[in-house]
Amino acid sequence: MRKFRFVLKPRHKRLLKLIERQKVRLILAMILTVVFGLTSGAIGFLVKPILDDIFLSKERVMLTLIFSAVVGVYILRGLSNFGNAYLMNYVGQDIIRRIRIELFDSVIEQSLSFFHRERTGSMMSIITNDVRVLRVMVTSAVTSFFKDLFSVVCLVVVILYRDWLMAIIVIGIFSCAVYPIQMIGRKVRKARKECQQCIADFNCYLHETFQGNKIVKAFGMETSKNEAFFETTDRLFNFEMKVVKAKAIASPIMEVLGGIGIGLVIFYGGYRVVNGDSTPGNFFSFMTSAMLLYDPVKRLSNLNADVQTGLAAADRIYDIAERKPDIEDPEKPVQLSAGPRSVVFEDVSFSYGEETILRNIDISVEPGEIVALVGTSGAGKTSLINLIPRFYDVREGAVKIDGIDVRNISLSDLRSQIGIVTQEPILFNDSVRNNISYGNPNATFEQVEQAAKAAYAYDFITGFPQGFDTDIGELGGRLSGGEKQRICIARAFLKNAPILILDEATAALDPEAETMVKKALENLVEGRTTFIVAHRLSTIAFADKILVLKGGRIVEEGTHDELMGRKKHYYRLVQTQLNK
Repeated sequence: MRKFRFVLKPRHKRLLKLIERQKVRLILAMILTVVFGLTSGAIGFLVKPILDDIFLSKERVMLTLIFSAVVGVYILRGLSNFGNAYLMNYVGQDIIRRIRIELFDSVIEQSLSFFHRERTGSMMSIITNDVRVLRVMVTSAVTSFFKDLFSVVCLVVVILYRDWLMAIIVIGIFSCAVYPIQMIGRKVRKARKECQQCIADFNCYLHETFQGNKIVKAFGMETSKNEAFFETTDRLFNFEMKVVKAKAIASPIMEVLGGIGIGLVIFYGGYRVVNGDSTPGNFFSFMTSAMLLYDPVKRLSNLNADVQTGLAAADRIYDIAERKPDIEDPEKPVQLSAGPRSVVFEDVSFSYGEETILRNIDISVEPGEIVALVGTSGAGKTSLINLIPRFYDVREGAVKIDGIDVRNISLSDLRSQIGIVTQEPILFNDSVRNNISYGNPNATFEQVEQAAKAAYAYDFITGFPQGFDTDIGELGGRLSGGEKQRICIARAFLKNAPILILDEATAALDPEAETMVKKALENLVEGRTTFIVAHRLSTIAFADKILVLKGGRIVEEGTHDELMGRKKHYYRLVQTQLNK
């Protein structure tokens, strides 16, 4: 018969190291567990004197002594059970807290490509659901294992002391459950992995549906979404029932074996009492201990399924926690000196996987110069500016700031030099003040106000009931598009970075909002090395240099007037927009 054991991977051993950090509480919990186990043995042991010395011999002194002993045992049992449960749950909760922090830290440190590959709902499911499953294993399963194990050991000692031959029969019967329970554990682990993946899909579906609820309603897709939700829920139900079925099989196995064991004990023990080879007290002491043995053995048999479920969750957690970011800090970063920044692209090529996006890009931007990037969709404009803060790394060539390759600068230092305003305003469910000071948490309220004024946001902010303390809702849902964008510009003002990236910052705005945002941007770009990705070409005529991208290459370069005079790529783009 195959050995009953858990195969621990290196990542599972990391859990043991986390458990080891709480060794003092664990030692105290183990002492209390031993006490609890001893009380289980004591209960079974006391049955013999209760019957033989009180009911049969009718000894009054023993009546008082045994009464005191029983009360004392149960008080001790209750206190040890409480202490053990509290300490083990403290250990479990602390471990899960540390795992959540480690997991979130790993996710937040991942490169931008990670978030493009992975689904938001799946990440949320791992951090919430999978960690919860792991907590159940660490707190409940580990607590149950030690408590029930010591109870079993103490009760086995009692039944061996009372009748060693009958005890061997009982132990042999319970041992028959080992192999089927092990097989059940494997099935539970496989089914639980499928179930947890389905829960991740379920969360992804909910996240996408709630985020895109406007489109769902606009296209009348409620019925279709309901049907898809039913299918997803039905699939989750089927996987959950696989887990339930696999775990439920263990109970009847133990019930049947327990019934056989108890039946044999009654037959053999009763036979010995009838023949005068044993006393009723000895028989009932054995019988009580054997029956008390059944529950902890049954819980231990179910424990394998719980552990396998927890290990399946641990696999998914550490698949993420152990993943290294695509973009990492250099071993010996170069420090940037203070002052304006020049940015140079030297023969840069870039690709997403096998698809080449940029080819042989050469750009030289002096400190304080404004460069606009234009071209049709898919030309590589956003990909190019994403290389400056190292959201992605070049495949060939180099991007340099003040002559230093960005790959030789620490990520924190590099990104502290860059302010970004994107087409889609990214705001958080917090106050206006905290959203503006996001890039500079130590800013004073006066600095926040000045940034808001420079971004033409002060007037509408002070018009809110709570002013700068107004909560803007999830993703700034309580603000208009122009208001959200001006808060993002105020945030960039407050960061005061020497390099500025504007990625289609006015593309999604109506003409009135665009006018206000353009005024704010004119203030923002002053004195900064600026890259502007523009869809509306009328907004970049003031740029010092305009670069036209096509098919991942720079096909034209110059000022607005120079490019219009050549009547080539840029001229055609302008004419196309004017004729719309």
